[in-house]
Amino acid sequence: MPLGLRLLRDGPVADAHHLLLLSSKTLRTTDAVRSREAAVQASLAAWSAGDREGYLAALDALHPPDGSPPTDLLDGSPPTHPRDGSRPAHPQDRTPPTYPPDGSSPARDPLPADAEGPVDAFWRAYSDGMRSVLHGDLEHAASLLRPVLNVLSTRHQPSRLLSAGTIALILGDLVTARQALGQALAIARSEAVPTLLPRILEHLAYAELRAGRHHQARVHAEAGLEAAAEHPQRNVTAGLSAVLALAASIAGDPAAVAAHAQAALSTAHAHGLSQVRTLAEWARARADLGHGNAEHAAARLAPLVGGGPRQGHFGLRMMVVPCYVEAAVLAGHDIDTHPDMEPLLGQYARWASLGADPQAPAIVLRCRALLAGDEDSEALFTSALAEHEKVDSPYEHARTHLAYGMWLRRRRRPGEARAQLRSAVMGFEHCGADVWTQQADAELRAAGETPTTAPSPASGTQPLPQLTPQQLRIAHSVAQGATNREVARQLSISTRTVEYHLRNIFTQLGVRSRVALARRLEP
Repeated sequence: MPLGLRLLRDGPVADAHHLLLLSSKTLRTTDAVRSREAAVQASLAAWSAGDREGYLAALDALHPPDGSPPTDLLDGSPPTHPRDGSRPAHPQDRTPPTYPPDGSSPARDPLPADAEGPVDAFWRAYSDGMRSVLHGDLEHAASLLRPVLNVLSTRHQPSRLLSAGTIALILGDLVTARQALGQALAIARSEAVPTLLPRILEHLAYAELRAGRHHQARVHAEAGLEAAAEHPQRNVTAGLSAVLALAASIAGDPAAVAAHAQAALSTAHAHGLSQVRTLAEWARARADLGHGNAEHAAARLAPLVGGGPRQGHFGLRMMVVPCYVEAAVLAGHDIDTHPDMEPLLGQYARWASLGADPQAPAIVLRCRALLAGDEDSEALFTSALAEHEKVDSPYEHARTHLAYGMWLRRRRRPGEARAQLRSAVMGFEHCGADVWTQQADAELRAAGETPTTAPSPASGTQPLPQLTPQQLRIAHSVAQGATNREVARQLSISTRTVEYHLRNIFTQLGVRSRVALARRLEP
């Protein structure tokens, strides 16, 4: 087992899974506690590798269907599996779980109290709940995992609270997840548990991302990397780098996205970290989309949401779908030539209805609005905004305001567009999504409003009063090397319109070529 644990932290996770599962089976009749510990670690390895069947095999080893081995001495904290499922609690104290302080059984305990001991009931609930998650029955999963979460939340130990927080992430309860993980972090710091700190910070950073709090996510992920440097764990470091890449993709720093994503992917490819690879590629695509490169974003995301060897992690694939739909629409893809688009969105809608992500119902409606005809889009955008009001999701709420505002502006309704675009700017500013703030502000200027953000000196976007807001956007895109077709896709206009504006830009600025235009726009 020691080699398997070492590989889990710092080597190929598929190898770790096989070794740990073998250890669990070997120890089953001689050391029940270590057998279950090995199964816990094997489940983590399988999840990190994106090995669905391997994960189910680890759950079977954790609580075999035949009811063996005897479990009255087994450890009482479940594994945690990152994001949709998180990493296992550190195997330190082995005190069995206790029920609520009043001594009653957890609500909806799957087995009567006299059927088996409390530890066995606890593990059966956890194993069956996670099987239900993988099979898409989140309602049944919640009935089993809520009592497990409640038990863990009463234990003021960082490993237990880490487990509680990540189970809450599975159930889409972001408030509880952030509370539990925040408590785990505070206790781990006060009790000086250095090996656990990077993992807690990784999950807390991801929970902040899910909640649209990108500044906090970046701070926690950076602290995680600092903590990991003291106790090298390359696989955890890769996960933290992927989270930082996602945070940077919203903040609008392409160099940071590239650096963090590359750091994550170098380990992910070598160690078979499917989850880390999916997050890093998603971050790259979000950066492309935020900077107007919808074609590149769609190309990156298509393999993740499709089938084949480059398919995304089974626990993250659905979360990537909305980004792919938006990228494909903005890239000008003919949806009629993509017969997989509607079925894919249908899968996402079914996943959203399960409640694993409180923001998902609104995002489904936004995606449907992007794909619908003019006669249906407006009602869908309005419904999406109404759904956003039910949950605290500033980033996705702002994304819907932006999409609706762009839709209105392109239908020559600038007054209505400005109202939506102002809300988008304020929403993006609230959650630190700088690149999207700039995009929304550019749309607002194109709709006829005075800029709300100052141009960045490094961007070369000095104002040119003789050009309209739309002409400014075209001029700067061309100066940066974009073709007319690429500019058209970025701005959702026709190539002919770009050519018309470009002729007027050349005339007004007194230049005759793209090279001269680029020089004219230099700071």
